[in-house]
Amino acid sequence: MLSSNSLRNLSESYRRMGQYQDQLATGKKITKPSDDPVVAMKGMFYRSGLTEVEQYKRNLSELYLWMENSEAGIEQANNGLQRVRELVIQGKNGALSPSDREAVAREVEQIKADLVQVANTQVSGRYIFHGTDTDNPPVPVENPPTVAVNLSDPSLNNYKVEVSPGVSLRANISPANVFNQELFNVVQEIQTALENDKPEDLEGLLGRLDKTMDTLSSERAELGARYNRLEVIDSRLGQQEVMANRVLSDNEDADIERVITDLKTQESVHRAALGVGARILQPTLLDFLR
Repeated sequence: MLSSNSLRNLSESYRRMGQYQDQLATGKKITKPSDDPVVAMKGMFYRSGLTEVEQYKRNLSELYLWMENSEAGIEQANNGLQRVRELVIQGKNGALSPSDREAVAREVEQIKADLVQVANTQVSGRYIFHGTDTDNPPVPVENPPTVAVNLSDPSLNNYKVEVSPGVSLRANISPANVFNQELFNVVQEIQTALENDKPEDLEGLLGRLDKTMDTLSSERAELGARYNRLEVIDSRLGQQEVMANRVLSDNEDADIERVITDLKTQESVHRAALGVGARILQPTLLDFLR
């Protein structure tokens, strides 16, 4: 009976020391669900929440990519249209000769080609200025430029990305408000008026150009507002990630100082148990009677 009890207690002591050593090696309170089912169940719940936050942060990265490239594209288009406006004012000058206006027309043509290139900007192989139809270019490369037939379809305006539970944010700009047919028509007509040496036509075209630039500026302002909201959501998700990591750590991570202390205590108890057992369990009857 003494031998059986001693062996059982020594085995339990070894098990406890092994548990403390596992906690030191892994830094976790448990290594399998049976060690503490409550901790394991809460850990699964907390880890699921953390994974959800991390996925939303990856979604935010995609939104940042789309919005920043959209902003850059609008900026480049605005600079190009501003240059076209300067050339229109220059072309209205009656002192210019037909050859001078032809030279101005060639520059307008190059700006037009650049606008087509900007409208067909791709990010990760997807056209960002064509709404949800990301597989097809909004402006096929041709002269004069003709936008895609379905560019004005309202359903194309909502390329949304989920950024938090039940909350989605539009990543794209409205295709019909930026690289629409009117933009390319007015640039093409300016080029044609310069080529045909008709400065009198430029006055009306200048007003249409200004209206197109105003629409572009309005869309840029709307994009900026959404970008500001995106930064607020990003800040909130960052705080949620910190809190989720802290809760998960409190639930699963072992208190290393306490584990070391418990291990040392258990080692002392184990050595004492071995000493007492060696004294009680004498190998011979003579040693026992002594």
